[in-house]
Amino acid sequence: MPGNSTITVHADREVHPSRAVAPPIYQTAAFWAEDGETFAQGAVEPRGKDFYTRFGNPNHAQVATVVAELENTEAAMVTASGMAAVTTAVLALVSAGDHVIGQKSTYGGTASVLLNLLPRLGVSTTLVDQTDPEAFAEALTPQTRLILVESPSNPLLQITDLRAVADLARAHDVLTLADNTFATPLNQRPADLGIDLVWHSATKYLNGHTDVSAGVIAGRAELLDRIWDVGLLTGATLGPIDAWLLLRGMRTLPLRVPRHNANGLALAQALNEHPAVSRVHYPGLASHPQHKLAAHQMSGFGGALAIEFAGGFDMADAFLGRLRYPRRSASLGGVESLAVHPASMWRGMLSEEQIAESVPVGLVRLAAGTEDTADLVADALAAADAVST
Repeated sequence: MPGNSTITVHADREVHPSRAVAPPIYQTAAFWAEDGETFAQGAVEPRGKDFYTRFGNPNHAQVATVVAELENTEAAMVTASGMAAVTTAVLALVSAGDHVIGQKSTYGGTASVLLNLLPRLGVSTTLVDQTDPEAFAEALTPQTRLILVESPSNPLLQITDLRAVADLARAHDVLTLADNTFATPLNQRPADLGIDLVWHSATKYLNGHTDVSAGVIAGRAELLDRIWDVGLLTGATLGPIDAWLLLRGMRTLPLRVPRHNANGLALAQALNEHPAVSRVHYPGLASHPQHKLAAHQMSGFGGALAIEFAGGFDMADAFLGRLRYPRRSASLGGVESLAVHPASMWRGMLSEEQIAESVPVGLVRLAAGTEDTADLVADALAAADAVST
């Protein structure tokens, strides 16, 4: 298998080839067919690339080819956002009367799908402590059809034992779906640990430039065909220009991720010793309760960390206001550092009670970009000093 840098530059070379070094943008809603047989075939071909852009587009296929090779899966597909990816996948894989297991520590949008959307459709859900593999086993019922995992989790950076969950699920004929957004396929490949499907908010690290909203799903072709069928109905279609921008961003993923990893670790180590900070959540720290597991299933620990301030919400908010380089923003994974107060950000997706059960009110999520490490560390320490005086 080629290296990651080679994959991101060349894996899509034979997808709708042309003589252009940079792939063209196929800015078209429809494609014409030479004859009726070709047209009829295009109308039913899953994840096609030249029938109708809601069905697929060459730019979609190029992104999917690169993602599938990076994740070491059979196939992949793109969607209009990360939430479109997870929602479409879940709707394709479960029906009324089924049961789904999720995590207590997970992205707010995923939690809302589990807690608010699925129960309305007759699907029951159970959220478990993902740090305990036995909790997944205890939550299993005869109706369980799907387990959703996220590791590291957003925003508490908790680790799920992916192989243990995958083995458990396979033994009970249950599918697994993992959010690999925080880790990226460079730091972790869930499919190599037995997970059936992997999804990303490609808006984040895969794109890396905060100029695209996109999602991707990777896994076995027969599962993706089922998800694609539902995607046709939901119409969560990524525009060709956005797919082209995503592909361009992925070309530099292997160059960016090591800097994100280094900056995330440096910030975690520096802030972990600061008196204003009660706790830093980052799996790369030896003090993280799941550091050994993280080191076993990850090759790097990412750029995102969570900081709990001793002074609660007021101190956390003041810290955000004192930062010079990280902007206060809801996203992450771009070349620029961003920071956010999750308990405020998730109010549009979860109730106050649900948020209180998910994240501490004094928690800040800091996503390290690719700036110089010394500058980010000095800035964060200065902000922490300012709010502790």
